[in-house]
Amino acid sequence: MTVFPRITQNPAVMGGKPCVRGQRVTVGMIVGQIGASRSIDDPLANYPYIEREDILEALCFPAW
Repeated sequence: MTVFPRITQNPAVMGGKPCVRGQRVTVGMIVGQIGASRSIDDPLANYPYIEREDILEALCFPAW
């Protein structure tokens, strides 16, 4: 089983959607931005409190 330590799910945060490290940045938000042809640097600029590794893990999570 693959483990995603940077992805959390908590019913009290964003309705239980998978989020980056318990913050209000969902995996879906990250995947949506990258799917809209944005670079990895764009979400890093939009959410300065997340890290490149957070984005890479968020991109792997839905494929898992």
